[in-house]
Amino acid sequence: MNQVRHWIGFEENMDRLGDREQPVGVCILDSGVEAHPDFGKRIVLFRDFVEERQGLYDDYGHGTHIAGISSGSGLRSKGRYRGIAAHSNLIIGKVLNHQGDGRIEDFIAAIYWCMQMQEKFHIRILNISVGLIKSVAKDWQRDLLGAVEAAWDKGIVTVCAAGNNGPGKGSVTIPGTQPKVITVGSADYRQGTFSPSDYSGRGPTADCVKKPEIYAPGSNITSCSKQGWYVKKTGTSMSVPVVTGAIALLLQQEPYLSPVDVKLRLYERAKRGHMDGGGNWGTIYLPTLLDTKQ
Repeated sequence: MNQVRHWIGFEENMDRLGDREQPVGVCILDSGVEAHPDFGKRIVLFRDFVEERQGLYDDYGHGTHIAGISSGSGLRSKGRYRGIAAHSNLIIGKVLNHQGDGRIEDFIAAIYWCMQMQEKFHIRILNISVGLIKSVAKDWQRDLLGAVEAAWDKGIVTVCAAGNNGPGKGSVTIPGTQPKVITVGSADYRQGTFSPSDYSGRGPTADCVKKPEIYAPGSNITSCSKQGWYVKKTGTSMSVPVVTGAIALLLQQEPYLSPVDVKLRLYERAKRGHMDGGGNWGTIYLPTLLDTKQ
């Protein structure tokens, strides 16, 4: 995370929270979350859709890692592995089991649960670092895409993974194929330049929508472990919470922005570069994204 923050231009003064401001709520649907020191008391709601257990847990570890990237404080590492938006609150829905598998019906139920909790917990962003393979039944695909669209239309900025089935065309996973949502691919950074990671899913979608829209670091990211320390993971799953954290900072600064406004801002302020020729915007870059003078 120390390298990630450097690559996207993070500065400490970007993550501010005034005494009268309400923290941005980030909803993460994944494998759960552990009570890692880096989260403090900011895990404000947890629901287990897999086994209906009470109390925080993450028997796979993926969700804890994701939450650390978007919202970890870096307390246990003395700031080294701090996430992007360390003042944001976390609303966690466990939809993946101990093997990282899940049922589509649980996933869909969790999205609608997120919408139900939106006002009470000030949920502004939905992080989906999970993708479906295309062999899933068409009706389930339709229902899932409809659920993420409903969340977007209800005012929740929905950020999805491009998936790890690249580099072939048409390899973006569902629900990242949904036209309205912000779909994130993984980029590798080398000597001041960046290019899409080989594994990162590419568009266009079956409906000829150019995806992913934006890229962020996703390879060899060190973030929170379910054991209470830190672990390294790779994938577009890791790229999504980088963008989620960046959006949390933006919405903390400009809370009046709608999902469409946020998407337009990302488009206008991305760091341009030659990506994969698919019309992608570039990579996330905080100094321009958060610049109020532009």
